[in-house]
Amino acid sequence: MTRIVAIVPMRHDSQRVKGKNYREFVAKPLYHYIVGTLLDCPSISEVVIDTDSPVILEEAARLFPSVRLLERPENLRDGATPMNDVLLHTTSVVPADFYLQTHSTNPLLTKASIERAIATFQEKAPAFDSLFSVTRLQTRLWDQLARPINHNAAILLRTQDLPPVYEENSCIYLFTREILARRRNRIGDRPLMFEIDEIEAQDIDIETNFLLAEQLFRLHRQSGEA
Repeated sequence: MTRIVAIVPMRHDSQRVKGKNYREFVAKPLYHYIVGTLLDCPSISEVVIDTDSPVILEEAARLFPSVRLLERPENLRDGATPMNDVLLHTTSVVPADFYLQTHSTNPLLTKASIERAIATFQEKAPAFDSLFSVTRLQTRLWDQLARPINHNAAILLRTQDLPPVYEENSCIYLFTREILARRRNRIGDRPLMFEIDEIEAQDIDIETNFLLAEQLFRLHRQSGEA
């Protein structure tokens, strides 16, 4: 059986939304949602939290006893430390065939999407060596010099008729340690893009994101979708 380890890296401090990883979101700390979702995924062999937060380390040990907790080394705690360096350390400690990395800031990400991503990747391997999730965009994009990126400005197509482009949304990455070490990147030489709906892919980066995600979560829960 393929061993897939899920990694959730979480810093104690965050610059734009203070303490967001353990801040109350709807009814419980934000990180509880993604951890609970990952634990409910039958394809995931183990869930790992990598953190420098004493709050998360203490609470998760009590509430999620099956989760492996890794206290982040001092040399990897600076906010400017690349995520790939953090992941290289985590993957050196916890062996796996593949790693699935996500974030606590994706509370609307569902078990169904995670399981579908894993199944799709397994079906298409080895044609693809890694997977990352994306959000489809069909809108007119311009670069900083006012040059059209994905359309001909002289031909006013309806936005729904534009060829889609895709935004890396940081919800799901599937990769091996070999790819991470060789490329210093979670995305391999032959990556598979996995599309996720923009609402489910909501990421909390600033205060407005936090408030919007809470409202979307409540709406989904009321409709039975979350």
